[in-house]
Amino acid sequence: MIRVLVVDDDYRVAELHARYVAAVDGFEVVGTARSAAQAVELDQRLRPDLVLLDQYLPDRLGAEVLPQLTGDVLMVTAAADTAQVRAALGGGAVGYLIKPFDAAALTDRLVGYARFRSQLAADRTLDQEQVDRALRALHGTDRGGRPRRPRATPTGELVAEAVRAAADTVTASELAVRLGISRPTAQRYLADLAADGTVRVELRYGAAGRPEHLYSWSGGQ
Repeated sequence: MIRVLVVDDDYRVAELHARYVAAVDGFEVVGTARSAAQAVELDQRLRPDLVLLDQYLPDRLGAEVLPQLTGDVLMVTAAADTAQVRAALGGGAVGYLIKPFDAAALTDRLVGYARFRSQLAADRTLDQEQVDRALRALHGTDRGGRPRRPRATPTGELVAEAVRAAADTVTASELAVRLGISRPTAQRYLADLAADGTVRVELRYGAAGRPEHLYSWSGGQ
């Protein structure tokens, strides 16, 4: 079981990410932190395998405390400028996921991380191909074949066209009803479209409960 510490100053986002993690086989959340100081304290005490680390914390930037963390670090943050990305990756983060994202995007990173750990688990000498394979696993590029093109199928085309034609943002549930498909299917295609830059994703918080993902056309290819 891969033990995960979730760090985010917004308790709603921390809870959401914790639920995403808990839904992935082989992963468990061992704690949540809402500040850099608490992240370091819990990391030292709980010794997680992986830390989901936000950049914008109330006391310090996440990248500033990254070297103090014993677990591997996946940055999960809205910080998208090149300087902050370089600082985090240069400080040792194994990945960088820009908010907002949905469960599918985080699941892909976690599955890749699990494969990466598995391939480097044994105490042995590696050749170059084994190192390259582990890195491809980490970054999700070792699945074989060509990358998924979400609009290469009729359903993908319908989902993309529905978002493009919408006058405002839409949710996966709304698209599912409109197109007569299941919500998970709509969500999967929307996640693919967001990953290739075709649509934008933002979060909307209601009075209670988990936030809603809103999708809009970005004018991507």
